[in-house]
Amino acid sequence: MTETDTDESVNPPKAAKRRTITDRALVCTGLVLAGASAFFPWYVFLNPDKFGIHVAEGDRTRDLPNWPGREVVSVSPLAMVNKNPSEPRDLIPDPLTTATISNTGREDDKGPPAEQQPLPGKLPFHLLHVVNGRALIEDDTGMYVVRVGSVLPDNSRLASIEQRAGKWVIVTSAGDVYGNN
Repeated sequence: MTETDTDESVNPPKAAKRRTITDRALVCTGLVLAGASAFFPWYVFLNPDKFGIHVAEGDRTRDLPNWPGREVVSVSPLAMVNKNPSEPRDLIPDPLTTATISNTGREDDKGPPAEQQPLPGKLPFHLLHVVNGRALIEDDTGMYVVRVGSVLPDNSRLASIEQRAGKWVIVTSAGDVYGNN
């Protein structure tokens, strides 16, 4: 061994860097957030009234309010007869938004549309029942459910469904009144 190989004294390592105020503030903030995130679920669990779903209070009844009936008689535009024959009925837009397309003018037409086909003969009919704006009528050929604007067996249209003197009646576009027997 040579003198150069001798152990030299080694200086002690430098003292660890001092922690700054910013480091301490970050550590404290992290500990506070960790504590809050561990405590918050327990707070929610122990106080469900503050964090639960609140259902609006209201009447828990199925009864309808006792309002007086309205004396309104209206005729649907579908039941009105076209008094201006110069205006073709086909050019009137669909009064109900049904997204249907007319077959008028197509080559595969086999005759007039079903709405314009007359029923056979002028048959007598009578009203059986009325519910939800529809009427059940019966004639010699069977029973039909009709509503305002439907073609009736006497080739008129149903103008309105009314209640007169406690009984249901239907009024046609021809002015005839058929009652419930």
